[in-house]
Amino acid sequence: MAAEKPSSPGEYMATPENIYVASSWRNAFQPWVVAELRTAGFTVYDFRNPRPGDFGFSWAQVDSAWQSWSPREWRDALQHPIAQAGFKSDMDALRAADAVLLVLPCGRAAHLELGWAAGAGKRTGILALEPTDPDLMVLICDFLALSIPEAIEELRSRSREQTPSRSPSSSMTGGATGEQHER
Repeated sequence: MAAEKPSSPGEYMATPENIYVASSWRNAFQPWVVAELRTAGFTVYDFRNPRPGDFGFSWAQVDSAWQSWSPREWRDALQHPIAQAGFKSDMDALRAADAVLLVLPCGRAAHLELGWAAGAGKRTGILALEPTDPDLMVLICDFLALSIPEAIEELRSRSREQTPSRSPSSSMTGGATGEQHER
């Protein structure tokens, strides 16, 4: 059964069909998470293998010395055709996604993707499979899952309408009150 596409930002189906996994090349969990989500019946964008025969974008495709770039070289490299094609591939998949699952640990790009998705009104979640530094702004997301079965259950079970205004949801263990968030 295909899920119905949302008609406006913030409105989406009870069960997302297309999942964008935001993570890092260095994250050893990423391939396993992609496989588990696919086994669970989701269509999943894998930035490491976006299409058959395509092994994803890498800065090394632009310049083998990319790790020693200055900020100016980095900015210039963003205009390289290979970088532009990699960005287009990822952004097209992000726009087409019903939900974004950020798999920790990961870096800046994955967090930018998750932030974009939250701002675009997509369902968002974080999967934390090992200890990590706590962060208050995860409350932007619809859920924080501690296992892949929990993430799958969250992706299947609730729509945004059941998570009012991105306030702390029941899936955020223990909940939260306004007093806990005052500075």
